[in-house]
Amino acid sequence: MNLAVFASGNGSNFTAIAKAVRAKRIRVKSFVLICDQPKAFVIKRAQKAKIPVILVRRQDFANRADFEAAIIQRLKYYQINVIALAGFMRMLSPSFIRLYRNRILNIHPSLLPAFIGGTAIKDAWEAHVSVTGVTIHFVDEEMDHGPVILQGKVAIKKKDSLAALEKRVHILEHQLYPRAIKLFAEGKIKVKNGKVLLKDQEN
Repeated sequence: MNLAVFASGNGSNFTAIAKAVRAKRIRVKSFVLICDQPKAFVIKRAQKAKIPVILVRRQDFANRADFEAAIIQRLKYYQINVIALAGFMRMLSPSFIRLYRNRILNIHPSLLPAFIGGTAIKDAWEAHVSVTGVTIHFVDEEMDHGPVILQGKVAIKKKDSLAALEKRVHILEHQLYPRAIKLFAEGKIKVKNGKVLLKDQEN
């Protein structure tokens, strides 16, 4: 498996994935970071881990099609066949998604379909629900939507601050995302009729 992580910000999930790769819990032949923000801290994380950084800035291109074409060119150069979105703050076009159908994973800090969007943890906290969580899913043409690979729950305590809840959600993210990528790398994930089947669930 040749893996590209797409990230735009801090990159804590990138580091969790990189640690799993370094420990050989995830077996990859090639591993790169795709980033669209030159000042993103994830770049420093990748450089420290000696992982190739590919910076593709949206403002360098006239339109999204050209921007994505530049990314695809680089993915082909590294023979990337799996993409993990880890805080990549851009919607991918339907044509890009079709090209990598069921090979783009995303992480979202809620139990989808609840609390889609970029403020999911805060939204759950403000809604005073008792449980939120983390979802790893394949990307389709809709926002925060697609076949679910793994989900994990996080209880919201009555005395929780938003910061305390965020910390517990992120801890679970760093556990679940490498696990999902490992399952994919080992051929244990199959998509059938729009749903994910793990290998031991096929029968």
